[in-house]
Order: sequence, then C-alpha cells, then structure tokens
Amino acid sequence: MGQIKKILVALAATEYCRGIFDYTVTLATALDADILVASIINSRDIDAVRQMADMGYQIDADRYVADIRATREQEIEAVLRRTDFPPDRIRVVIHTGKPIDELLRVIKQESVDMLVMGTKGRTDIEHILMGSVADKMFRKSPVTIVSYRDAHQAQRIQKRLDL
Repeated sequence: MGQIKKILVALAATEYCRGIFDYTVTLATALDADILVASIINSRDIDAVRQMADMGYQIDADRYVADIRATREQEIEAVLRRTDFPPDRIRVVIHTGKPIDELLRVIKQESVDMLVMGTKGRTDIEHILMGSVADKMFRKSPVTIVSYRDAHQAQRIQKRLDL
C-alpha cells in the first residue's frame, strides 16, 4: 500500500455519521491526508417516490430530491462545523444513484487512496455482520476500506463472539 493522500468518507443520514467523520479526521490527521466526504442519495428511494406519484399521490420526485439534498448538506455542514481539521483540506460531494456504483465512481474519479465507512446504513435491520452497501463495497472496492463501528455496535459484535 502506498502513501495515503486522500481519504473518502461515506456519510449517510444516520446517527453514526458524526462518529464516522470523527474517526476519519483521526486517520487523516495521522496520515496527513485530505478528506473527501461523499453522500449518496439512493436512486431506489427516488424511484419509489416516482411510483407513488404515478399512483396519484401528491408527491413531487424532483422536490423530494431537492429536500433530501438540502437536508444532507445541512447535516454534513453541522458535522464539519465541529471539527478543527483544516476546512481547505475537506471537500464534499453529494451524488444521486446506486450507492455502490456512485462510491466506486468517486473512488476512481477522485483518485482516492482509502475509504472509511460505517457498517450500518439507515436501518437497524442487520445483515449478518454489516449492511449490504458496506458488504458489497468490501468485495468490490479497489482501495483499502476501514470500517467504523461505534461502541454500541462493537459491544453487540463482542457479545455474539462470546457465545
């Protein structure tokens, strides 16, 4: 593995995003790397909203995307305000699409050296050890992935291992 110059951190609208970002800052500081924050608006959700609109519900898919984007921007800005990491070394991108495809595209286009991501997404439905996006990224990513677990997640995994 070569020198780590750029770390991508995948942030979704979850309770874990502050912890994931703080951990990324720790790594970036130790490695003297820049941080690229990526948040992906899942196209599956947009498709569901469009289907509801097609059934006659008063829902506007474009407005939905705009609202989600604005919410993500606000949440990410709140996380960034709490850090003392140099703001000129952090960049944020928000994309719409399939999370796995978009993250892989960002890795390639941005010449990312490492990815930090949580092991759980928006729901508490657990796959055996991690969420489906994290699981697929571990199999497909061309760069090293560091998985972040908060203390609560780590305790649950430890309890399973102690059985």
